[in-house]
Amino acid sequence: MARLQVKTDGLNLRSLELRLGANRTGRDPDADFTLSHPSVSFTHCEFILSHDGVFVRDCDSTNGTFVNGEMVKAAHLQPGQAVRLGDVELIVESTEAAIGIPKMEREIPAPPPMQADGSLLCRRHPDVAVAFRCTHCHEQLCTGCVHVLRLQGGGNPLFLCPLCSHKCERLHKIERPKEDFFGALGRTIRMPLLYWKERTGRKK
Repeated sequence: MARLQVKTDGLNLRSLELRLGANRTGRDPDADFTLSHPSVSFTHCEFILSHDGVFVRDCDSTNGTFVNGEMVKAAHLQPGQAVRLGDVELIVESTEAAIGIPKMEREIPAPPPMQADGSLLCRRHPDVAVAFRCTHCHEQLCTGCVHVLRLQGGGNPLFLCPLCSHKCERLHKIERPKEDFFGALGRTIRMPLLYWKERTGRKK
């Protein structure tokens, strides 16, 4: 964690352990860091800790805020630099922000129930067979679970996963049986013949 060491003797603080955000510093007893010294203003400055490091901002103090002997209104601090608030000397020891990110473990869902014939049942609707699978999270869903997005102007609707909103694909596509050559030939001849009968009213 970012830290500044207090070099001036006779103060109640030996170091300033910065927390994320603004750390108000001065003679104010309610400040984040209280420096009881007559040269320090009631609200002297703020040490701001973020993922970019440590910044110091003077709060219109009477005796000023100095970094390596130069008066500043705001400055980005580096390890080893000397900071002076009035007559109180500090040394920047560290500027790193220790940001802890909790480990999130994703719960692995139980597999969908299976019937005796090997077909899968929907986990949310146990009496309905699964019909879709998400292409992203691979969740298996029934027709009642997927979100249907119908496009303007027609076209095939999109089936979206309710968990991750990615596209779902059908598990079982209904395919028409392929027509052989003679079946296609018969259908080709039959259609004009029916049309001729309707126009003439004749029966063959």
